[in-house]
Amino acid sequence: MGITTAPGMTAEEIVRLSRQHTFFSWSVQGAVDPIPIDHAEGVYLYTPDGKRILDFNSQLMSVNIGHGNRRVVDAITEQALKLQYVQPAFVTEPRARLGQKLAEILPGDMDKVFFTLGGAEAIENAIKIARHYTGRHKVLARYRAYHGATMGAMTLTGDPRRWANEPGLVGVVRYPDTHRWGEKEPRPVEESLRGLEDVIVYEGPHTIAAVFLETIVGTNGILIPPDGYIRGVRDLCDKYGILMVADEVMAGFGRTGRWFAIDHWDVTPDLMTMAKGLTSSYLPLGAVAMRHHIAEKFDSMMYFGGLTYSSHPVSLAAALATIEVYEDERLIENAARLGPVMRRHHEALFARHPSVGAHRNLGLFGILDLVRSRDPFVPMTPFNGTSDEMKAIGAFFRDAGLYTMIANNSIHTNPPLSITEEQLDEGFAIIDRALDIADRGVAGA
Repeated sequence: MGITTAPGMTAEEIVRLSRQHTFFSWSVQGAVDPIPIDHAEGVYLYTPDGKRILDFNSQLMSVNIGHGNRRVVDAITEQALKLQYVQPAFVTEPRARLGQKLAEILPGDMDKVFFTLGGAEAIENAIKIARHYTGRHKVLARYRAYHGATMGAMTLTGDPRRWANEPGLVGVVRYPDTHRWGEKEPRPVEESLRGLEDVIVYEGPHTIAAVFLETIVGTNGILIPPDGYIRGVRDLCDKYGILMVADEVMAGFGRTGRWFAIDHWDVTPDLMTMAKGLTSSYLPLGAVAMRHHIAEKFDSMMYFGGLTYSSHPVSLAAALATIEVYEDERLIENAARLGPVMRRHHEALFARHPSVGAHRNLGLFGILDLVRSRDPFVPMTPFNGTSDEMKAIGAFFRDAGLYTMIANNSIHTNPPLSITEEQLDEGFAIIDRALDIADRGVAGA
């Protein structure tokens, strides 16, 4: 007997039932207006009625290899047919192989990983590992940071999403950012590092377990640290005996043209969190990587942490296949090659549109900051706000078949690493037209 399937729902039915029976992230539930998606391939999403949408943000900066890659889909299917789940005290071939592979590509002497469900759980366990290893309770984090939505990760998060979730984890202390809101350029390296050292001294180094930082700040602005900053943080952590924890959940796995963003500065953190690009988001998976001496301490000391789905074999199989795709299809090299191409697009838009006040990218990790005035530098929106222009740009993108993230006064440009130059042209041509809307909001226009 053949398998029969019910006819597919219409776009309207999918939206109606989803709104009626499911709860949405970061949303006023009555105001959500979701886009229904039926399938996806490469850099394109398709609605049930056949409309094509260019995914210019890799969803949440995570579908790095593009949609529908058969190698990963087949690996998931093969593993699911063989072994679906065992609890984390058991071991499997995918666990052994992925651990070994990650040890090969991780920075420096990082050679052991703890597998989690995603990025937020990786942060939670990095906090636990740092506290257990050092015996201290304080952790330092920045304001222009997003680390996740679980309690500890949300407390480390500095942006306004934290406010409604407070009070949170005890012992989190803020240190200065490299970039201030409403300024075009980063602060001088010496100033930022001096601010961090002041906090360390004022709080007492002997009370601080770790300094957390997104190597490149993601959702809060693709804030690329000036040269010397990452090395300076490493040196301060060494000086005071504090662990350095790099959050590579968004910047890792080829996004910047290297395996990990921190590789650009030739620095090895003590702990490093990852997720998203680890499986290209085909399945949930995260990890905490640690240096050899940190892992070694737990050979004789209990680790008080665990997850039911840690080391899930189907997710691990997806990750192994995803890493093979990065290597065999040379996607990391493609991100490095297309980085200057993206920069040229950014520069052309800056030259053509007075509403573009600044732009940044490293590899295919990019952003455009929109302004009402370049001098003085006045963002198109207030902090933690929006504007009529940004709302209109979002509507324009939706009608024109482009998906990307719009946050505050910024347009993110973070396509899959499999994108071609022609597809980049397609996306930036739509952005070019949308910026006419923003230009009308420039002071004096």
